[in-house]
Amino acid sequence: MRGAAIVVARVRRVRPVSTDTHIPKCGDERLRMTRALRHAFPPSLRRGLYEAIFRRRDIRSFLPDPVPDEALARVLVAAHHAASVGFTQPWDFVIVRDLERRREVHRVFTEERRRNADQFAGKRRDQFLSFKLEGILDAPLNLLVTCEPERFGPAVLGKTSIRDVEIYSTCLAVGNLWLAARAEGLGVGWVSILRNDALAAIFSLPPKVIPIAYLCIGQVVEFPDRPLLESAAWAARLPPKSLLHFDSWEGTGSADDRRLADLVQSAEIWKSVLAGDAD
Repeated sequence: MRGAAIVVARVRRVRPVSTDTHIPKCGDERLRMTRALRHAFPPSLRRGLYEAIFRRRDIRSFLPDPVPDEALARVLVAAHHAASVGFTQPWDFVIVRDLERRREVHRVFTEERRRNADQFAGKRRDQFLSFKLEGILDAPLNLLVTCEPERFGPAVLGKTSIRDVEIYSTCLAVGNLWLAARAEGLGVGWVSILRNDALAAIFSLPPKVIPIAYLCIGQVVEFPDRPLLESAAWAARLPPKSLLHFDSWEGTGSADDRRLADLVQSAEIWKSVLAGDAD
């Protein structure tokens, strides 16, 4: 078995699966019984969800073709159905087509990119400067996602000790939007090298509204198999097993816990969803 990463990378060649897909025996009754989860989606729908997750990319190059309004509307509705603490729904969406405003944003990006480059030295700095890190002027539209804390007043269910819960909720909306866009065949790029004060001024945001994500959206020539920074050897994806802790930060867990840690790096767990992929 080559591992889950290879299974996921080869997902494009997976044949459609049916709802009666057989889960291969792997020597453990609990894994075979995952088929019996009461409210699980049928395999074809589960596969669609995981494909959106694994095929999502941070896109920086776009085609000039317009984004169909119907597809954009679905993506925005998906974003609006994100979870939010206290059902606060603190997000707003500023759709940006105006080229002059986008030029203003691009000027801010250019300034901040130089500052960002100063964190690095030598070849690392040269590599950073070689990356295309935005599509502000290339994409047919940009989208600013904002957060309005205390939209319904200062008393928020679930906001007693952690004051930033609305910001976290807005990030969930961005995640929904990104996955829905990928399912629609649209690329999304999050431009993080910007200043919130500049965005607030450019888009005349009210004082209590916080810019969260400036996104470029559009059609693309292709979606890369791997993230740009991974393929460029800027960084590597951490093994999921290395990120698991049990009962405390130092906890090594029981035998069952260690089995779970092994499973997160096993291709076997994907067989029922990505049926038909070669070993």
